[in-house]
Amino acid sequence: MLTKVFGSAVFGVDATTITVEVNIDKGIGYHLVGLPDNAIKESCYRIAAALKNTGYELPGKKITINMAPADLRKEGSAYDATLAIGILEASGQIKSSETDQYIIMGELSLDGSLQPIKGALPIAIKAKEEGFKGFILPQQNAKEAAIVSGLDVYGVENVSQVIDFFNGKTVLEPTIVNTREEFFKTLDFPEFDFAEVRGQESIKRCMEIAAAGGHNLILIGPPGAGKTMLAKRLPSILPPMTLKEALETTKIHSVAGKMKDIGLMNQRPFRSPHHNTSCSAIAGGGSYPQPGEISLAHNGVLFLDELPEFKRDVLEVMRQPLEDREVTISRSKFTITYPSSFMLVASMNPSPGGYFNDPDAPVSSSPAEMQRYLSKISGPLLDRIDIHVEVTPVPFEKLSDVRNGESSVEIRKRVIAARDIQSKRFEKLESIHYNAQMTTKHIREHCKLDDTSLQLLKSAMERLNLSARAYDRILKVSRTIADLEGSESVKSDHISEAIQYRSLDREGWLG
Repeated sequence: MLTKVFGSAVFGVDATTITVEVNIDKGIGYHLVGLPDNAIKESCYRIAAALKNTGYELPGKKITINMAPADLRKEGSAYDATLAIGILEASGQIKSSETDQYIIMGELSLDGSLQPIKGALPIAIKAKEEGFKGFILPQQNAKEAAIVSGLDVYGVENVSQVIDFFNGKTVLEPTIVNTREEFFKTLDFPEFDFAEVRGQESIKRCMEIAAAGGHNLILIGPPGAGKTMLAKRLPSILPPMTLKEALETTKIHSVAGKMKDIGLMNQRPFRSPHHNTSCSAIAGGGSYPQPGEISLAHNGVLFLDELPEFKRDVLEVMRQPLEDREVTISRSKFTITYPSSFMLVASMNPSPGGYFNDPDAPVSSSPAEMQRYLSKISGPLLDRIDIHVEVTPVPFEKLSDVRNGESSVEIRKRVIAARDIQSKRFEKLESIHYNAQMTTKHIREHCKLDDTSLQLLKSAMERLNLSARAYDRILKVSRTIADLEGSESVKSDHISEAIQYRSLDREGWLG
């Protein structure tokens, strides 16, 4: 008997429906075709044990299974439930004509229970697009898939529930998730709040500007100055995600298998990979490509602590995604693109020993050692970082002050107001949403300077030996400072403040 059931494969952040054809005939054997990987080939052992332990049997006949399209590589153990249901229907143990109206996915344990899968959300989106009646999957993934309205999503604990459902012995209740309710669930108090930071008022101001304009940022300072502490609090002042951004971010984390029974991500991600992370872990990749850290940070923050300690090739692989806001992974037979629009926040010591121009420093470094240390960061990468700021240790008087500083909630209000101004400014442009994304054309249009401001910028570039690449960065940051003040034009005091945030462009910064 020939039967058809349906599963799904995920490539990038999109899904493709897989037709599983099962034919049972006279003879003995188990033949699985259609470019399955080893995990799928081993499924016959898991299926046989799971069915035996739940009161069913793998028929002792010739079983031929084709996974179409046959020229598309399939991978992972999530097809176990699909194959099991197809075999049971083809052998007459399931008597139903509705199995082809559902996408069925899930890895089987030997006792018949279903283990979670990756990519439930994009699979659910594809199932709805293609008109399937429902999606049957492990209970742990049900909330994630159920944010897709118009599709019945059934979360099950074991394969017996699926069999009984198709045999009419039980009724499964669909998982209901109110997407907008999930989206508007926000934390009243952020986990990390700027109110807890003592001193560092100038750095807080700098981070407010970075958040308001979406600018990449690097913090330079000795150990213990508070660079990591400040960076962890940046997401608390970023504008809330839109529903579109929340769905984009959830899809990526779903594909990576990081949802953990969460319906919808409504908080901006904060990713902080270790400095020994590989290129594929940062950009994504592998034999079966998975999203990397720069994609998992999409619509959020990627924090690189101790930037010069990262391998040079790891840093260089980020240059194109920082510019294009997406990363492309190419293999011999396919190409996958992951979105990667994130804020880069990096920190570093000013020298190998961690101290710079400090006569009381426990470790000193020669100018040559410092030059080698800083040269690990290439000029093209620095070109993509708008704000450089020096972080100094907090004096004891401020450190011991029991009074709280300004809270993240208050700072965030100003950031949101500035972003609203930018949204209106760029509302007719699809590719630009905030100041950091402006091209040279838009900088000339929206950052016009009067004679006083031009003279100030010229003087600063000459006296401080600022490099030519600093020019556009200063104008972008100046535009954001003006937006925070609600100013329609960029003024000289905005330019003056922005000039301060280009420490690494100053020739002679090494001493």
